[in-house]
Amino acid sequence: MMNNISIAIAEDNTLALKSILKKLAAFDGFTIVTVASNGKELLNHFTEHPADIVLMDIEMPVMDGITATIQLKEQYPDIKVLMLTTFDDDDKIFNAILAGASGYLLKHESAAIIQRSIQDIYQGGAAMSAGIALKTLHYIKNIASTPSPVASTNQSLLTDRETEILSELKNGLGYKQIADKLFISEGTVRKHIEHIYRKLQVNNKVSAVNKAMENKWLL
Repeated sequence: MMNNISIAIAEDNTLALKSILKKLAAFDGFTIVTVASNGKELLNHFTEHPADIVLMDIEMPVMDGITATIQLKEQYPDIKVLMLTTFDDDDKIFNAILAGASGYLLKHESAAIIQRSIQDIYQGGAAMSAGIALKTLHYIKNIASTPSPVASTNQSLLTDRETEILSELKNGLGYKQIADKLFISEGTVRKHIEHIYRKLQVNNKVSAVNKAMENKWLL
């Protein structure tokens, strides 16, 4: 007989949440005990409504999913966290794993894959979208083979991935070309560029590149 698995969900996007709930409703054996719109809300609810598995979005207001995973694992070391996100870039995958996540799925995965992944994690295994596992191996290989950069005296506001994308913009590549070159989705590229503009307080790529070069964050 299949165990009933209690599930908590942290997701700030209403449409994405409806999609997840619809996919889970197709299967018996799951009970949704908590739905939160950010990591802090999830942590606040968790004491009274603990769960076996947490489906965790990454990009959320107030507290993001990776920070929430770190704090959740500190308080509840045995909790299983499955990242369910639109982001397929290397940094977020690696950081999620380091935070203690037991799996990493993209939101477009089918109901059957999400159901099987939850079962695998509940039984002590791990789960990843098909392309994510390969990207993780490539990322680890790249880290092992890339020399450590010399530390800059002028600390960048941008993450390594954001700097990489901005550098490709500087070289004249379009969004799709950048996505193909970095093995990420075009949507992920656009999301990173939005973050770059917000951090640098600019509204176009020329201003973003110029500001980064002035601060010696780009060569």
